[in-house]
Amino acid sequence: MTDGSGDRAGLFGTGLGSSSGRPEDVQLLDTTLRDGEQAPGVSLTPEEKARIARALDDARIDVIEAGSAVTGPGERETISRVTDLDVDATVTSFARGVQNDIDLAMDCGVDGVNLVVPASDQHIEDKVGTTHAENVDRTVELVEYAKDHGLWVEVIGEDGSRADLDYLEELMRAVLEAGADRVCYADTVGHATPDRTIEAVSRLAELGPTSTHTHDDLGLAVTNVMASLAAGADLVHGTINGIGERAGNVALEEVAIALDHGYGIETMDLTKVYDLAQLIASKTGIPLAPNKAVVGENAFTHESGIHTDGTLKDESMYEPYPPEKVGRERRLALGKHAGRAGVEATLNEHGIDVDEEDLRAIVARVKEIGERGKRVTDADLLTITEDVQDRERERRVELLDLTAVSGSSVPTASIRLEVDGEVREEAATGTGPVDAAMKAAEAALSHTADAQLESYHVDAITGGHDAVVTVEVEMSRGDDHVTVSASEADITRASIEAMVDAMDRLVANEDDTVIADD
Repeated sequence: MTDGSGDRAGLFGTGLGSSSGRPEDVQLLDTTLRDGEQAPGVSLTPEEKARIARALDDARIDVIEAGSAVTGPGERETISRVTDLDVDATVTSFARGVQNDIDLAMDCGVDGVNLVVPASDQHIEDKVGTTHAENVDRTVELVEYAKDHGLWVEVIGEDGSRADLDYLEELMRAVLEAGADRVCYADTVGHATPDRTIEAVSRLAELGPTSTHTHDDLGLAVTNVMASLAAGADLVHGTINGIGERAGNVALEEVAIALDHGYGIETMDLTKVYDLAQLIASKTGIPLAPNKAVVGENAFTHESGIHTDGTLKDESMYEPYPPEKVGRERRLALGKHAGRAGVEATLNEHGIDVDEEDLRAIVARVKEIGERGKRVTDADLLTITEDVQDRERERRVELLDLTAVSGSSVPTASIRLEVDGEVREEAATGTGPVDAAMKAAEAALSHTADAQLESYHVDAITGGHDAVVTVEVEMSRGDDHVTVSASEADITRASIEAMVDAMDRLVANEDDTVIADD
């Protein structure tokens, strides 16, 4: 492969998506609802799992592993909720090598089972306490039982990356002959190198349809997926955002973009990726790392003056693929590396024109703030510009009063705003004082303002008796986005001040009055 979009030459010399017999049609199995939920601290409700499953189906994921039916009544309710959605994807349940697991899965109405049986000596002898021959015979019986009941069956050889490959081949040949739809190579503990992966998967792919299941303990999850596909696998197990136990599973969005961009192989609807990633992060409580590939905040954010200038001249200059491909937007960040082109472009987005002299002064001020280790928000830039141009800003939205109460009672907040000269008062309850206050603010600002809270971060808390918290919010209104931070001793007040200031910035250049809801 010479570059990301040109020659589709082979991976590791074998060829992928070519005439070499390697798969050109790759399917994705999402196990966010099962393996992803095994990440420490993650517990999804049936409603949340159903919502995630619907979003996965909308993104055209081929197979959704909805859970493990044997876990308990709550898990079975969840799996049933997913099967009742009537999605296009094949819905499966994880099942151990026990007939009761298959029966419980069938009770949930699934289309199939991912039947997991031991493959390595350690798992066969020490974990399960059986013999290699008995393991093969028992697995064959379970496959035949599941197929007799009309299920799609995939057999996963647990710890396959550490298994004796002659035995792994014997086991998988037997289950395919018994009627299994496919077999799966599992690097259960993230142990394998790409060379080992190619060696194992190529042997299984000679037997029949083969999947791959990789973990990221060595940072090789995506690499081992690509190696698997080059060796003949045609279905990839993974999770959105790569969540999972230990270092996590392979991130399906990374696999999908690598296949699309590098080899021209389409899998999922990539335009759904970012919203899906945000949904998973929100429901699991596992935030996206800023430098996360594809969906991280920094993936399409440019601060360096050279990079920003180049990107403004040619969008492909410093990006492998356009952000719109994965449902994203390009952003220019301002800090000590900012240049004239980036600052001017950001001001233009806010409808502000500056002359050369003012621009030089603004850039110098931006760099000065950046040198102090502070991120320069949109509000910071606009305030600097107003100061440089000696303009006085007329606020349209201003916080007059805020009261928040929590404790043993339901958290409640009341707020008083002045909006276009009109005083508005609202109250609301929430899961906490910040949530209640933000709901009250949204009500006071009115839904007709049509502003959305895109992100909310608590950036810094200083120590000591005079501790100060800094809250940063990003809000959008139509195609306009603004980022604002506020620092206060009280997190609730800091949150509302940032939110109100952001709203004021978003409506600053509009002629229409922000009308209150009836």
